[in-house]
Amino acid sequence: MPPEVDHPGAATTDESTVRAAGPASGGSAVPPGGRVVVLTGPSGVGKSTVVRRLRRDHPELWVSVSVTTRHPRPGERDGREYHFVDGARFDDLVADGELIEWAYFAGNRYGTPRTPVRARLAAGMPVLLEIDLQGARQIRASMPDAVQVFLAPPSWDELERRLIGRGTEAPDVVDRRLAAARIELAAESEFDISIDNLDVDLVCTRLLDLLGLHP
Repeated sequence: MPPEVDHPGAATTDESTVRAAGPASGGSAVPPGGRVVVLTGPSGVGKSTVVRRLRRDHPELWVSVSVTTRHPRPGERDGREYHFVDGARFDDLVADGELIEWAYFAGNRYGTPRTPVRARLAAGMPVLLEIDLQGARQIRASMPDAVQVFLAPPSWDELERRLIGRGTEAPDVVDRRLAAARIELAAESEFDISIDNLDVDLVCTRLLDLLGLHP
């Protein structure tokens, strides 16, 4: 992976770049009326910031809250950013088929609860899933009509600066996240749409459009 994330020939909308990064998916495993948008990107790219802004400005939008075995960071609250569980509880969720997808990431496990997602899709409500690359691939297989969006950093240097600057994780965890980020950036072409995260408001506007909601 080169030190800079370069997108030659990209079409620019104001300060945020939106690209068709891969072929649209076909088939349907989503209940009629439901619309799923999957938001994926490397750790530190700003996915959580985008989701917080969407929740603040558009409370009508339902965002799936993932389950994780990771310990809460300062300021995080159970049931808001994540459902924080121990390893035994996560094992039970997997065994009972309660997760649409789950994956290991940077030494912890993350998963998407099945029941609330299916209930909202059955009611015709749009759903936003913020998940990692492994989870996005699982969703692509089980829900091929979901729109897959890749959130890209302005550059590799900026992504590295954000991850190191967090100061919330041990150096070995940061190293694992940086290694995973290189793999995730290499998979950008798998996604239906890629957006450079240069302006949070413009990213939110694009996601709301994909979800069928008015900005």
